[in-house]
Amino acid sequence: MTPLELLAWVRGPGLALALAICVFGVLLRLFEVFSLGRTTDLAVPRPASPGSGWRTILSRSVPPPGMLRQSPVTYIGGYVFHIGFAIALLFFVPHIELVRGLTGLHWPGLPTPLVDAAAVAGIIGLIAVLASRLTDPVKRFISGVGDYAAWLLTFLPLLTGYLAFHHMLLDYTLMLALHILSVELLLVALPFTKLFHTVSVFVSRWYNGNISGRKGVAS
Repeated sequence: MTPLELLAWVRGPGLALALAICVFGVLLRLFEVFSLGRTTDLAVPRPASPGSGWRTILSRSVPPPGMLRQSPVTYIGGYVFHIGFAIALLFFVPHIELVRGLTGLHWPGLPTPLVDAAAVAGIIGLIAVLASRLTDPVKRFISGVGDYAAWLLTFLPLLTGYLAFHHMLLDYTLMLALHILSVELLLVALPFTKLFHTVSVFVSRWYNGNISGRKGVAS
């Protein structure tokens, strides 16, 4: 298969297959989660605490007191990566045009130099987080194959996208094909690995905060 043929496949059948698996997997996982139901709550409901779920979403999105000083690489690197990845994914004009072609939805993009800088920041953040995981004995002990696989699957789209945009390392057609392929691998893995937190994180935080508020427990 030539680079052009690979590019044609990943932009056509490969993308359709990856999206189908991702959507099916996400719906399946959500069904599994919500079908678990809830056990009967025997606690006496406390006075209503409106907005406790939403407050928990906000409070869990910032470091607990003292933790930023104790583990700065984990938090700063994590924030830099997530923000950089989100900007590169959502505000790069070619990505927006792809979404427009698939769904008809579109929104304003950001200047290319800003998106490029965000991608670099995301790459640096991911490398810093990995270095911290490898050098910290506790993090290294609790890390498994799934953690490193999730890191790699997240890192490759940023790296290959940057290399393709700057026409570096390999022929542009081949690098672009590899970039799209890396995104498709991420989509396929997302519902079935720890990457599913992309979908579940805010729902679970809201639920925990809402239940805690009902029981009068700080969350």
